[in-house]
Amino acid sequence: MEETKENLTFKGVVERLTLGITRILENMPGVVDVRFVEREPADKRSLLSWEQKNTCILPEDLRDFYLTTDGSTLTWSVKLDNECVPLGSMAINSVARLCPLLQPVSLFSLPNAPSLADLDWEEDNTESGSAPAAPHFDSRSRIFEMDSCGGNGKVCLVYKNCTPGVVAQQSEIWFLDRSLCWHLMTSTFTSYYRLMITHLGLPEWQYAFTPYGPSPQAKQWASLYQPLTFTNELNFADPAGDSHLNKLDPTKAFKGKAKAPVPKKKQSTQCSLGSTAKSQGSTVRHSGGRR
Repeated sequence: MEETKENLTFKGVVERLTLGITRILENMPGVVDVRFVEREPADKRSLLSWEQKNTCILPEDLRDFYLTTDGSTLTWSVKLDNECVPLGSMAINSVARLCPLLQPVSLFSLPNAPSLADLDWEEDNTESGSAPAAPHFDSRSRIFEMDSCGGNGKVCLVYKNCTPGVVAQQSEIWFLDRSLCWHLMTSTFTSYYRLMITHLGLPEWQYAFTPYGPSPQAKQWASLYQPLTFTNELNFADPAGDSHLNKLDPTKAFKGKAKAPVPKKKQSTQCSLGSTAKSQGSTVRHSGGRR
């Protein structure tokens, strides 16, 4: 009885943390092996230690999340040809793994070795129009990795406009793609967490917030398991119907081409004239015989 109560309690906690997405995934066709890794809550001492070490204040919603569970990992697979293929992954790093993206320079590194800070060649990266200013790889921004995205990029907790020695308080969630370009996702952790749940942790779902979008294979998975959101994202990314995608008209693409008329050969024409003449001659002979 006690084990049953513990299982029910654990399932209730999982449903609240995942907003009920585990039941939805289990009822989807072809989805198998839905796993949620249980973790203990982080203690307040570790959160204070992180803030003092990195000179940053954790946002309130992220702090509450860590006080509930020290990170989270939810994965699910699909069954193809009697084999389980890992597909979805929804992960938030623990407090211990919420590490700076830029590690301090080692004493054993070369003095002129290139680093990510060399990419910030622009002196002034102010906001242009409605586009927010991108984070910097140098001391002007403090960046912490929240999710490695399976090697397809990094979701980061970013503090911009930082001053050395001053505690940073305002944070945003940004996505760093594989070409080292920044893309703003949300201004709060709660909004990002809801986006992650809504996209089911599908591969490359973060690329929906980039101008070029996910790969064709990722689009196929999204159209299969997330057709409504996937269609809306395409309309949102291209409201005017411009040519981000090839426009295909099935009625024209699969319509057979009209065959060009084949010219008749001269021999067949001559043969037909000869047969006509023969028929006329036989007609004349018959009429002469009657007379």
